[in-house]
Amino acid sequence: MTYTLGVDIGTYETKGVLVDAKGNVAATARHAHEMTVPQPGWAEHRPEEDWWGDFVTVTRDLIAQTGITGDEIKCVACSAIGPCMLPVDGDGSPLMNGVLYGVDARAMSEVSELTDRIGNDVLLQRCGNALTSQSVGPKILWLKNNRPEIYEQAHKILTSTSFLVHRLTGEYVIDHYTAANFSPLYDVTTQDWCFDLAPEILQPEKLPRLLWSSDIAGRVTSGVAAETGLAEGTPVTAGTIDAAAEALSVGVRSSGDMMMMYGSTIFIITLTEDRVRDGRLWSAPWLFPGQHASMAGLATSGTLTHWFRDQFARELTREDAFSTLAQEAEAIAPGADGLLFLPYFSGERTPLHDPHAKGTFFGLNLTHTRGHMYRALLEGITFGTAHVVETYRDAGVEPARILAVGGGTKNTIWLLGTSDTSGLSQIVCRKTVGASYGDAFLARLAIGEAEVDDIAAWNPASLTIHPNAVQSYRKAYPLFRRLYEQTKDIAAELG
Repeated sequence: MTYTLGVDIGTYETKGVLVDAKGNVAATARHAHEMTVPQPGWAEHRPEEDWWGDFVTVTRDLIAQTGITGDEIKCVACSAIGPCMLPVDGDGSPLMNGVLYGVDARAMSEVSELTDRIGNDVLLQRCGNALTSQSVGPKILWLKNNRPEIYEQAHKILTSTSFLVHRLTGEYVIDHYTAANFSPLYDVTTQDWCFDLAPEILQPEKLPRLLWSSDIAGRVTSGVAAETGLAEGTPVTAGTIDAAAEALSVGVRSSGDMMMMYGSTIFIITLTEDRVRDGRLWSAPWLFPGQHASMAGLATSGTLTHWFRDQFARELTREDAFSTLAQEAEAIAPGADGLLFLPYFSGERTPLHDPHAKGTFFGLNLTHTRGHMYRALLEGITFGTAHVVETYRDAGVEPARILAVGGGTKNTIWLLGTSDTSGLSQIVCRKTVGASYGDAFLARLAIGEAEVDDIAAWNPASLTIHPNAVQSYRKAYPLFRRLYEQTKDIAAELG
């Protein structure tokens, strides 16, 4: 029996898995880390500790658990939070912390400057995306404007996955799906880097080489083999962003398939035959040639449950807190007795693209309890998700099949509420390992020992959630939408 290794770096933890040729999980491992928030609107990771350190820890843990030797691991694939921005020196060593995905809104003045100069129509035509806090190009320009000494030292600008692949193989590569988030430096029509829209951002040689996600990027070096327990020469794929690997893990593979990922953020990927051209959504080539993906994501989702636990359930152990909060929330009727919640704690990504949006509990009175607040928080996330689904429909995208994945699927209010507020049925697959499982499958594809459709046998459907007509949600959702519209100017003035 041979195995493939999948490792995924998430916002708050790293997960690894060893999987055999039939999709059976031999072992899983995880290691926690923190997201650093140096100031409001910023979000960072420590690449050496949180990315590479975690990779080594979970890989050695998996090998120790199973007794599997490095020679039995035939391929490695990584995914990670993305898109991130990390400058590295000539040795590939980080010059600063990694700047995270759309939850980090430090470059909004650069977003405005570039958008005004290039124009939204040109950006959508060439790059497939409006510039937002999710875009890496403005963050590189922020680096140039605000940390010129680091910018000048930078040999390459990497993202989280490309940093891992370089550490494993010595190669600087990036997959097309991730690269499309480097707007305005990637052209979705030619599927290549482009520098004519904003040549001042970066010299061409400072970006990694483009590959497809199942392409072999390189092989494990001797030094890394000694550090991790992997065999020297083990092939390593180009990898991808965590959400894409998670979509693959539950069988998103055909036009009309939508992934609903319940993680630190809600992230949605829908595969389409043609590129979706709507500035409220993101667009990218899919993991393999000839397919397109349309994406959306809230800025904060599961992150809010962690925040609530840490602030309002301090008397509970970390192990008991979420189950206790869930019980308290389930005792409250849908609608939380008139309490509304806006989940915009780090601004909002799709479809608002408003870095100034603020989190809000609205409608509090003396009868409300912690359970009311936690229920309202979860319902606010589902309303934000329903807003995204409406946006897809406005753009002419009606999902044929919705596959739900992620730790949040274990939260009944969150999972059922998403179907009830959006009107969508959701399929939950048997294995909920997540992105690392998709990575292991991607590794098997890369060495030619699987076909894309094999994922249906690797991870079959387990249950389907159907929507219910919940009258209180029908009343609360329009109020949720109005609450943002009527307070956004105040939120902007707060800064």
